Amino acid sequence: MGNRIQLMDEMNRLHHDLLSMGTRVEEDLRKAIEALKRQDVELAKEVKADDAVVNALQLKIEDQTAVLIATQAPVARDLRELVALLKVTDNLERAGDHAVHLAKAAIKLSGEPPFRQIERLERMASVGCDMVRGAVGAYLNRDVEEARRVAALDDGIDGEHRALVQEVLELMKERPDQVQRAARLLTTSGFLERLGDHMTNVCEAVVYMVEGSHVELND
Repeated sequence: MGNRIQLMDEMNRLHHDLLSMGTRVEEDLRKAIEALKRQDVELAKEVKADDAVVNALQLKIEDQTAVLIATQAPVARDLRELVALLKVTDNLERAGDHAVHLAKAAIKLSGEPPFRQIERLERMASVGCDMVRGAVGAYLNRDVEEARRVAALDDGIDGEHRALVQEVLELMKERPDQVQRAARLLTTSGFLERLGDHMTNVCEAVVYMVEGSHVELND
């Protein structure tokens, strides 16, 4: 019984750190959106600096999880939860990287008249924020239905990405002098499209944790 209580206490601490990590990633995404909208270079630099905090939390969670697996002999359900946790933190860290990519785009695109396609990037990032918050909540609450709902949001990101690509390709044809800046839009949109994929991976990890089955959401 004592070992079981210790395991639960340690897992609660891991959940607290995971919530902190998810909150930081979401905040960084929202900061990056604001930096892009307002052409705020200093705010974008804050996002880049915050990435070290996200990375440190990932390493802390991974190290503690490895210790628990090695020392506490978790039963099958607990082991699935810990394995899923490693997948969640890995994908959250990558989502944090995409916040940094968005911040870098804000810096590169600042100082000149904005492209109207930036509104699509803003919508993609906003949905990405919702996915981060929802996916972390689905893990912490062991909520499969919420995980499936969150994964379905990725369709909105994909649709915005496809529309942006078409618009930017047309822009490049019409304004060859803007090709380099327009290419930045394409690259950034690609990163945000992958952010949605990473959060879908988190949702799949939640299904595995709760049901013990591997699924592919949003085929």
